[in-house]
Amino acid sequence: MSRKVILGTTVGAALFFMIVGVIFWGGFNTAMEATNTLDFCISCHEMEENVYQEYKKTIHYTNRSGVRAVCSDCHVPKDWVHKVVRKIKASNEIFHKIMGTVDTPEKFNQHRLELAKRVWNAMKSTDSRECRNCHDFASMNPQNQKGRSRKQHMNAMRAGNTCIDCHKGIAHTKVHDQLSDEELEALEAPNPAYKRPIPKQWLALEAEAAKKPASHAKPKPAPAASAKPAAPAAAPAAASGSGIDWSSVPATEIVLFYPGQASLEWVLNGRDHGGARPLKAGDRCYDCHEGEEADIGDLIVSGEKVEPTPIPGKRGSIPLSVQAAHDSDYLYLRFQWPAGEHTPAPFVEGGKMDPENPIKLAVMLATDDEKVEFADRAGCWQTCHADLRTMPDTPDAATLAASPLAQRLDLGQGVTKYLKESRTALEIKGKGGKPRGGWDKLKEQAEIEAALKDGRFMDLLRFNAGSGVSEDGYILAERVMQGGQGVEFTGQLNDGVWTVEMKRKLVSDQPGDISLATDQWYNIGFAIHDDYTNSRYHHVSLGLKLGFDDEDAEINAIAR
Repeated sequence: MSRKVILGTTVGAALFFMIVGVIFWGGFNTAMEATNTLDFCISCHEMEENVYQEYKKTIHYTNRSGVRAVCSDCHVPKDWVHKVVRKIKASNEIFHKIMGTVDTPEKFNQHRLELAKRVWNAMKSTDSRECRNCHDFASMNPQNQKGRSRKQHMNAMRAGNTCIDCHKGIAHTKVHDQLSDEELEALEAPNPAYKRPIPKQWLALEAEAAKKPASHAKPKPAPAASAKPAAPAAAPAAASGSGIDWSSVPATEIVLFYPGQASLEWVLNGRDHGGARPLKAGDRCYDCHEGEEADIGDLIVSGEKVEPTPIPGKRGSIPLSVQAAHDSDYLYLRFQWPAGEHTPAPFVEGGKMDPENPIKLAVMLATDDEKVEFADRAGCWQTCHADLRTMPDTPDAATLAASPLAQRLDLGQGVTKYLKESRTALEIKGKGGKPRGGWDKLKEQAEIEAALKDGRFMDLLRFNAGSGVSEDGYILAERVMQGGQGVEFTGQLNDGVWTVEMKRKLVSDQPGDISLATDQWYNIGFAIHDDYTNSRYHHVSLGLKLGFDDEDAEINAIAR
């Protein structure tokens, strides 16, 4: 009997404590989950008046799929142990609530960067664990992503980058631009421990792309020179006559866009340009921005980004049709694009920077063997620097006149285009208030001459429509617009459409000329100064590849 009583008491006690435990556990979890709701998070006016208002404007709050990520989805771990740890840490927030540390928008903004850095560092330390609860590489369909996203994600998996390296400020006010260069570099540095196997759908897409190089060429019938938008009256230009029957040469449609003050230094600085990391790793500008040119141009020409002196009404992009042909001796190019409306530059008397020339068209060439660093990825962007004339760090006239380099460079109209290969160093980030660029870090003359002889330059060909002058020059230590074997341009404006043809020998023995072999690829880029503009107020292409009878080349010259 006593054993039965003891056994019954033991079982009863165990059952009692089990029920109490279940009630306690259920109550504890219910209470903890209640603190994960959006309503609870914004019950404090510090959250409701600040971060909640910012969050409501983002895709995490409202989107086409109707899936909403609330505060806890990003800031509270899902697994129990880490969740409890986070809740314990949150007691510090109660203390600061009582102390009124951030109880006004002014106080909150004063501490915003400090608060953001804590979150960024926490996410970095966990490989962006909460992000990956929803966003998983293995679940992504890379075919539905833009080229830029695909490239960045593939690089992240291989290098060991994590979500927060790139995606800061996506739900709240941007403050990562207040980080020092050292802090930003440390925060965005890859962690080898975060490298992960590449999912099969990513590898399949990469293998498919490797079979046929990404091609910008979209063959179309030769464009007609009629039914085009209205344009100013025809400008004087030399007569046409390359001797090529262009009706049988496919056209490649590309888009030139307005670049503003986006220099090579800007492109290479992660603080300014999110694509700096993949560009340095070997990705081309085209890989990320193909198809985005018009949007980029519209953004910059509006003055919203990297353009402090916008020209009202100036178009952000120019659709350009390019045809290419060759014979045994010459390369022939034909360009067509719609003329635009005149939009006077408000900072120039009369509104025309170059009154003589309604348009200028430039072609840049470089070998595809990496002799000119970044030419294979960024094209003519390699020649554009932050200290050129009209750029943000351009030296003043007194500085140029007093420089000993005035004996070696033509600085009469300011610093002109140059290549990194001609300088001992470039200041990329502008640390400590240093001007970006490297105009004053010119190498010795013997080194410049050796680089020219070795082909470490960019060949520059330019047509001036008003004067009819064709120029054959090159860029190395500075822009040189003379010498070379020469080039023939003709151009005219008919029915609102500009048509310009170029004829240039394939082979040259002149300094500053790239000799073209029909079994090789070359880096090529185009720029148009329209509407009487000068200097940086032009439209440019992404860096492209020129080939001969090779349909994989983005500009393919057909034998004729």
